[in-house]
Amino acid sequence: MTQHFFLFGGLQTQERLTWIEETLKFFFVKLNPENLLHHTQTRDPVFTFLLTGDALYSLQSPETVPLWEIILSMPSVKVVCDLHELEARGISAERLKMKNPDQVIDRNSLALNGKPSFWRDVMKYARQHEQPVPSTVAYLQLESPYMHQSAQSALLFLNAGIEAHASVDLYAYLDGIHMGHSMQNPSDRENIGNGLEEISEKAQKKGLSCQMIACGHCAAARGYSTWDDGQGTVVSTCTIKPFRIRSLRELVDQFRRNHTILAKDSGFIHHRKEETAPSFALTENGKKPPITIFITRHPYGTEVASGAISFAVACAHEGISTRAIFIEDGVYALMGDHKPGNPDSFNLQEVVNAVAGSRNLQFFAFLPSMTKRGIQKNRKLNAIIDIGIPELVQLLFYSPTGISANHQRIFFF
Repeated sequence: MTQHFFLFGGLQTQERLTWIEETLKFFFVKLNPENLLHHTQTRDPVFTFLLTGDALYSLQSPETVPLWEIILSMPSVKVVCDLHELEARGISAERLKMKNPDQVIDRNSLALNGKPSFWRDVMKYARQHEQPVPSTVAYLQLESPYMHQSAQSALLFLNAGIEAHASVDLYAYLDGIHMGHSMQNPSDRENIGNGLEEISEKAQKKGLSCQMIACGHCAAARGYSTWDDGQGTVVSTCTIKPFRIRSLRELVDQFRRNHTILAKDSGFIHHRKEETAPSFALTENGKKPPITIFITRHPYGTEVASGAISFAVACAHEGISTRAIFIEDGVYALMGDHKPGNPDSFNLQEVVNAVAGSRNLQFFAFLPSMTKRGIQKNRKLNAIIDIGIPELVQLLFYSPTGISANHQRIFFF
């Protein structure tokens, strides 16, 4: 089975596919040249890209198709498309498929209902590594329902997990907590709240575990009321029954376990036990999978960048080796000297400097993204390490020293 895979549901830009292509090229040529000698027909691919939603547009855009052609010229790479979403958008992958018929897959496995299911294919990859039986799969949701298709993807993922007889978890963070709001009543699409309740019921009938945990900090900011029953149990007064509002620490505590956790844009990097990091080593021991967070959005205007940093800090506090990489538009957080005019506004640069020395947490700046934008890093941010493609490859494909987990989790914020 594939060693490494990525699930992409958001728009994939030319910049992102460029650094992915350069990273894979470095990986194959410098670290694993033996893989270039084997065709994908004779062995399992080393990398698989699972594409759904807006990510599928990259298969047709004239800016990104040439990059996919380069990526697919590496024989150990495969692309699996969501057939339903291809057809819904009128997108064709024929140009790439004609050149790479064994590497571009635009047909999906059949679900129990006899219909093609991209998410059944996703589940094959999500359950590939060693876990107790029945295994657990989880989804980290950052966006609100109805406005964003990722909420529907979360339902499809969790349903596919139950169909594959896996226990399922949903972790709701930032606007993702709105998935569990009570009294949802859309008139023209599937009711996400009802869908989650049905998933909980299906899991119970099959004897499977099902957890739905929402970040209490995000919930409080958005007006979700809770009360303590006097025995230490926090009860929400405005969420569906399966939803549980808990502290961010309790939510992140789930990430200490070894199960596969995916998100709208995420990845799973397999680590062989003999691999150790030649640099940027972390000292925390244990089997907790390390996490790499790509901060790709502007620092202000949305809560995404600050939420990513808060999430990284929480993971590190729970003993999880965590790396946060400012990349793409995320590097705007590092330029200039930020001086918010509103005294109640946070200064993201001050936040980074305050937490940069935390145990298990490291920050990096991807220099090619800064060069592309013609900006330089604020000299005061000396705790943020500058990296290029070689260092990025090391961070992704070598397990930190002292970490024995068999995989690394990748999340794009």
